[in-house]
Amino acid sequence: MAEGTFRIPDRMDATMTAAFKTLDDFDLDGKRVLVRVDLNVPVKDGKVSDATRVERVAHTIQEIANKGGLPILLAHFGRPKGKVDPDRSLKVVVSALHKIIGKPVHFASTDWSDISDAKKVIQSAEAGSVVLMENTRFHPGEEANDPELVATMASLGDLYVNDAFSAAHRAHASTEGLAHALPAAAGRAMEAELKALEAGLGNPAKPVIAIVGGAKVSTKIDLLENLVTRVEALVIGGGMANTFIYALGYDVGKSLCERDLKETALRIMDKAEEARCAIILPIDGVVAWHFKADTPSRVYGLDAIDKDGMVLDAGPQSVEKIKTAINEAKTVVWNGPLGAFEMHPFDTATVEIAKYTAERTKKGLLTSVAGGGDTVAALAHAGVKDSFTYVSTAGGAFLEWMEGKPLPGVDALKPR
Repeated sequence: MAEGTFRIPDRMDATMTAAFKTLDDFDLDGKRVLVRVDLNVPVKDGKVSDATRVERVAHTIQEIANKGGLPILLAHFGRPKGKVDPDRSLKVVVSALHKIIGKPVHFASTDWSDISDAKKVIQSAEAGSVVLMENTRFHPGEEANDPELVATMASLGDLYVNDAFSAAHRAHASTEGLAHALPAAAGRAMEAELKALEAGLGNPAKPVIAIVGGAKVSTKIDLLENLVTRVEALVIGGGMANTFIYALGYDVGKSLCERDLKETALRIMDKAEEARCAIILPIDGVVAWHFKADTPSRVYGLDAIDKDGMVLDAGPQSVEKIKTAINEAKTVVWNGPLGAFEMHPFDTATVEIAKYTAERTKKGLLTSVAGGGDTVAALAHAGVKDSFTYVSTAGGAFLEWMEGKPLPGVDALKPR
């Protein structure tokens, strides 16, 4: 498994398809359109310091307004715990929203129990403008998916559009409940995310190779167990690889290793064998004796790791082995770095594989989908974040999708 030559097995899987309506399926002219967006942005000194999430939903908002609809934006901001909290008001986002979408933005203040003033703002909004509703989490019924709050929200619109994949793993009033109360569709950002994920695992070009890294097996057991039944090959890297290497009988010295999960690792490898999924583990490692940047290090084979050392990155032979696997794949799905990428030189394997994946993607040889906070940071560090087919910033929703778990906000959009 961890050693020898590698070949992706020829195997066909059942595919899943995700059917959902989009903006193309509705006449938006004259319609009040409730749009669930992710505006949970960082704020510094009273101003939005990173407007990436606003930029992602701008196209949907502009399209609705340009087609004669009134976009009424629903979003949460922070964790006000079901109470009105002035420090968690979405009013702080109005200026950034106006600047990015280039249209008038009217703010509708409400505690979501009394929406009379919000209704007046909506009724008086001129054509081509946008209404931003107050934080949906100011009401306890939001996170409880309370039917009464859903009905209150639904009374404000004619259609519902979900453009917040990052919140799709939560069954809240504004992310799931509304999709059952009004005609519903995916916004353009949600549509792009779902199509990318469909290309990654739903109905991908085969063979598919998954790259999973990170520190601990314990945080990704569900992910690994799902992937071995869905992909032709699974690369395991980062600190979690040490647990698998240890389970195979190798000494990993003082490396991060969850020794109590030896049986779990063996079970995952057995499940992979049954599913004809090739497990690709490091065959050499970059070992250091201190956990800090630019500390002295050297490469060891798996059977000769210094008992006082720590494996902090995959070695050069392992990198070449992964590249060989990528050469045979048509789709790569990536979550988690292959080493301690925040510290030089232990970012080498992650950067090399990221650049190699990006290069093959640019040549049209590969569909590449990646996601998760550390993964996005690692790809940005490698300078290739914009060179993958799709990079998801959704975090929890992306991970739960990779784990094969249902996403209530997505399922609610499917035809009933």
